[in-house]
Amino acid sequence: MLTVEKIGGTSMSALHEVIDNIVLFEREGDALYNRVLVVSAFSGVTNWLLENKKTKAPGVYHHILSNEDFHQPLEEVLTQLKQLNKTYEPLGLDLATADAFITDHVAKARTYLESAVVMLASGYLNEGVLLAAREILASIGETHSAYVLANILVSKGVNAKLIDLSGLDDQRALTINERIKDAFAPIDLKTCICITTGYTKGTEGIMREFDRGYSEVTFSKIAEILKPEEAVIHKEYHLSTADPGLVGVENVKPVGYTNYDIADQLADVGMEAIHPKASKPLEISGINLRIKNTFEPAHPGTLITQDYVSKVKRVEVITGTDKLLLVDIYDPLMVGNVGSDLQIMQLFYNHGVSYTFKTTSANSITIVIWANDFKQQLIDDLQKSFEKITFEPVAMVCLLGSNMDQPGLLAKATTALAKSDINIISAGVARRKTNIQFVIAREEFKNAIVALNQAVG
Repeated sequence: MLTVEKIGGTSMSALHEVIDNIVLFEREGDALYNRVLVVSAFSGVTNWLLENKKTKAPGVYHHILSNEDFHQPLEEVLTQLKQLNKTYEPLGLDLATADAFITDHVAKARTYLESAVVMLASGYLNEGVLLAAREILASIGETHSAYVLANILVSKGVNAKLIDLSGLDDQRALTINERIKDAFAPIDLKTCICITTGYTKGTEGIMREFDRGYSEVTFSKIAEILKPEEAVIHKEYHLSTADPGLVGVENVKPVGYTNYDIADQLADVGMEAIHPKASKPLEISGINLRIKNTFEPAHPGTLITQDYVSKVKRVEVITGTDKLLLVDIYDPLMVGNVGSDLQIMQLFYNHGVSYTFKTTSANSITIVIWANDFKQQLIDDLQKSFEKITFEPVAMVCLLGSNMDQPGLLAKATTALAKSDINIISAGVARRKTNIQFVIAREEFKNAIVALNQAVG
């Protein structure tokens, strides 16, 4: 059956395991084919090119953004890419050819970036040119990793075809969908395995909305177009019932089965099986999504479908985040006043701030947002219209499940938190009861996850 599969950057860096556990595992002959592998850059490469995703340490892009010379930093990245090539030579990589390929590719990118710098210096263009520079830099990582994997597979006698969607040599003004359709049109999928870049060049700009999540967009759009029997994401860990780093590996297990609604709930607190905007085309098209552990190839992983509902009432995942901020809006004139909530939401909309949690009482509305989205101007605007605005750093822990509407679950959860001396700042349960949320102090986050996992996991 046709599958479209995405391999993350951490998994890609364990390239030997990718080849043994994903490409070749229990496959030979024709069974190797009818597969599209969408690959991320090797771990750390996009950080060098753009910025460190976690620490925000600057990469090559920062030099362009700051009107500094970018040539030396880009040359250093090229040197690092060649060093990566050398580490993969024992797997069968043709080192000379791979080095020549990436040298040529970076040289072409450098030419475009030089033109971008000239346009920026003119003062006539800014945001669009910076986005273009960002996309050009990002494409280097995926093109490199896709080439390396395809080259190694060919050396092993596998009919692997490199599908480079970066479009660096293609001047046509194609949308993302048009480029994907054009690339796959001449391919007989049943006779080859396609190694495809996670970055796709398109007139709409794949990073405009998704930024560093672009590889999931490419993966999703390819699946939407090719209509595989199954879409697969290979990660360095299972989608587990809780974070093994917090509760211990021995206290978790793979989720096994869940639905797209739960996947959305996970994404809402930053534990993404897949970005919700990337999952929607799969969900709408009726394509099942499987999350697999690269390092446990025999394990079926977790299957996400449209209509799965657990046959037994259970909590499927205990998760959350400690990177949130609680904003409380109080005004004694709210009670009975139609439109206070609308007024507040309009201000959040004006500042481009979304929320993950909201609850109300007669005179107050409590909203939880991502700490990174905090804007003092939003607080200032709220203070102009309402009597008292307070905000504080918080964490949120959640119980997620497709069928967990059982008497006593909420009591059991709150009792578990109380026994661990964890105060609940706020709590919420929507009617569908797929997500029970507790807002707590940040410093209690780990203890809360452990307590809930012991009580209801």
